[in-house]
Amino acid sequence: MTAAPGGAPAREAPGARPGRRRWTMRRRLVVVLLALTAAVAAVMGVVSTLALRDSLLGQIDDRLVAASARARSAPDRIDGPGRAPAPDDGSPDPGSPAPTWPEDRERLPPSLRLPGQQDVGSLSYFEQGGQVVAGYFDDSGDFQPLSAEQQDVLAEAPLDGEPVSVTLPGLGGYRVIGTTAPGGEVVVTGLSIRDAATTVERYVMVEVGVALLGLLIAGCAGWWLVGRELRPLNRVAATATRVAELPLSRGEVTLAERVPDADTDPSTEVGRVGAAFNQMLGHVGAALAARQESETQVRRFVADASHELRTPLASIRGYAELVRRLPDELPPDALRAMSRVESESQRMTALVEDMLLLARLDAGRDLEHHEVDVAALAVDAVADAHAASRDHVWRLDLDEAGATPPIVRGDEDRLRQVLVNLLSNAREHTPAGTTVVLGVHAAAGQVRVTVRDDGPGIEEPLRSRLFQRFTRGDASRNHASGSTGLGLAIAHAVVLAHGGSIEVDGTPGATTFTVTLPALTTPDLAPPEDA
Repeated sequence: MTAAPGGAPAREAPGARPGRRRWTMRRRLVVVLLALTAAVAAVMGVVSTLALRDSLLGQIDDRLVAASARARSAPDRIDGPGRAPAPDDGSPDPGSPAPTWPEDRERLPPSLRLPGQQDVGSLSYFEQGGQVVAGYFDDSGDFQPLSAEQQDVLAEAPLDGEPVSVTLPGLGGYRVIGTTAPGGEVVVTGLSIRDAATTVERYVMVEVGVALLGLLIAGCAGWWLVGRELRPLNRVAATATRVAELPLSRGEVTLAERVPDADTDPSTEVGRVGAAFNQMLGHVGAALAARQESETQVRRFVADASHELRTPLASIRGYAELVRRLPDELPPDALRAMSRVESESQRMTALVEDMLLLARLDAGRDLEHHEVDVAALAVDAVADAHAASRDHVWRLDLDEAGATPPIVRGDEDRLRQVLVNLLSNAREHTPAGTTVVLGVHAAAGQVRVTVRDDGPGIEEPLRSRLFQRFTRGDASRNHASGSTGLGLAIAHAVVLAHGGSIEVDGTPGATTFTVTLPALTTPDLAPPEDA
């Protein structure tokens, strides 16, 4: 179950996993927005990172090509220790400082024998006549020879003069160019890409940090913006919730709730939903008004008919009784006929009275409001039931002396009728020997009345429509009872009119009708001394 806007419970969508809570539209929209933003940021980050890497490698390759050209044309000897090469015209150059190099400079590759001509970290591999001289200048400017394993990696470099990437054990990544000198010597020149890799890594870290910060800002802003844009939809849902809470089943037909005009703009999606919802409310209101008018006419007709039938029924009953009391002796068949007319008129009078009572309750007429002791009503009801049917076992279950008295405010005659109808229902629809227990208990500001029997129970679909009018039990629970099917409907209407509720549990062997009424809460209300 999901929570709909306005607090109404959301129904599970078809195919949804049991127990899986669906996301709200606001959350889904924000997640989609963040996903798109993250995808764009990722594409831009990858493209910019590759462009930066290619740019840095291009710069390294430019320097590498120049270094390779110098290494390829570097002289294999110098004029003497501690001196720079003489100028082309043979005169000394007093302005040129004398370079310094290790005493065993002959062990250096020709391209590294003249300090200052190659970058720090430059790598050179020189092979001539099977002899290999290879090394590099480290960050401090000291010459470091290459190991045999590192030399093997450089020996496999192509000699086509194109930059390639290699990884030297212990030194990391390098860009190298392999060429052949005019004398047939193999010369491989390399430059470290460590600085470029470090720059790219820092750039990636900065990009990731900026992307995360951007996603956080986009998430907060998106959450607020989407929530603002969904406010009209929330107002439509709130209107629907208020309409759903109206007691339409009790005759409420005035649907004054409408979606505000600001949320019915047909140029927007939410506006079209609001306009359609208002149109639907108009149709529903018109239909309810028509139905209410029809039901009102039916109730008025039933009330008028019931009221008008009381007088002829009373006349029929009176004349039948008068005929039976005539001094002249009548034939037995005539007496039986008059007796049947009188009994049927009594039964029809009771039916008319029940229908008239229901019509009055449907019309919302106020009941009498007095303090009513439900326990006293229960005692009288059980006594009457015991006198009417000695085939059943009747029991009374009341609170002990000193407990809170079960006092309610209501119509004593109507509440008495509720108890009588419930006990009559138990008597008519259970076999002889059934035990019926009428209980009255007061607790927590309520008075609870229960009628429990150990009869055959009530099965579906009868139990779900038990309080509807003219509902009769099946053959197994309605043996020559002559029930009109209005007893429980009257009990239900009377209890609702008193602000209470009535429920039924049709379990075989423990069928229970439970009536709950609001207790009368008076500060000076105390249990009677003779309780």
